[in-house]
Amino acid sequence: MSISDLFDSGFRNRNKGHFSAIVRVAMSDGSISPEEKQFLDKLAIKLEISQAEYEEILENPLKYPVNPPLMHTHRLERLYDLARMVYADHILGEKQQDLLTRFALALGFTAGNVGYIVDKALKLVDMNVDLDTFTYEMQHMNR
Repeated sequence: MSISDLFDSGFRNRNKGHFSAIVRVAMSDGSISPEEKQFLDKLAIKLEISQAEYEEILENPLKYPVNPPLMHTHRLERLYDLARMVYADHILGEKQQDLLTRFALALGFTAGNVGYIVDKALKLVDMNVDLDTFTYEMQHMNR
């Protein structure tokens, strides 16, 4: 196996882990709404998830672990996707917010400020900000 194959495999596994985490958020209330399905379809294309992988992850979203990115900006991108999924159907249940908090911790955000980070992320998503604005606001938030 070449080094490029190893890199590609690791990259694809991280994408599958990220996608499966988002599927878990979508399924946290027992079903996937049409808005959530639309978001998953677009994200699958963005993350280069094949149709077979998509179906496999829907069947067993726990198969792939959350692999936290090393760079803070990449963690924020993942948090952005997760927060958008939590809020995709514009109904924020307690279970969904708890799940987002657990994923934020898995992404490497600290327990001491994860509540504030999740709250800020959900407020920004509610305001329908784009990724650049989200990243900027999260990096420059007052603690």
